[in-house]
Amino acid sequence: MFTGIIETLGTVKAIVADGTNLHITLSSSITSELKVDQSVAHNGTCLTVVAIEGDEYVVTAIEETLVRTSLVDWKEGDVINLERCMVLGGRLDGHIVQGHVDTVGVVTRIEDKDGSWEVGIAYDGKMAAADGLVTVPKGSICLNGTSLTVVESTLDSFSVAIIPYTWENTCFHTLKVGDKVNLEFDILGKYLARLTQVAALNQISSVS
Repeated sequence: MFTGIIETLGTVKAIVADGTNLHITLSSSITSELKVDQSVAHNGTCLTVVAIEGDEYVVTAIEETLVRTSLVDWKEGDVINLERCMVLGGRLDGHIVQGHVDTVGVVTRIEDKDGSWEVGIAYDGKMAAADGLVTVPKGSICLNGTSLTVVESTLDSFSVAIIPYTWENTCFHTLKVGDKVNLEFDILGKYLARLTQVAALNQISSVS
């Protein structure tokens, strides 16, 4: 479990294909504190450390992960948001994040607000609705592993406002219009949406 508060940035050093898997080597300032079998969120995707050497470590992304996330588009030199899993008893500064990416969104606009940045994201609304993935104004969304507050919300898009500290200390300052980003919707909202769907189906069944 994570909080969506980014600890540091990592840099992709190498990507090696192995069947349908990708072995990804990264360097970071926290590598010396990692251990094999540890879970680390990479742009919001929970991956397990499988090897460590010097200031570099390796994680493996399987086909299911590659299908659901933007990891398949990573290349050497990319800068990645990193967060280690929560420590029991620590403060929950963001919101409850599982590190399980729901879908990929696309950056549609980036506006400099002279003190903040507003970023627009679009995604497949029909697919999201079927899975109970929704956003609401002032609700929480995890964007590339970062806990953010929704500003505007539609059935297939939303926007977030990013303060200077977050902009400079995450990979957001590298974003461009058209870039793909990992999205994890609020787990509480997902459960509520699914319960509502089940209740509606039960009501239909009882009437028929």
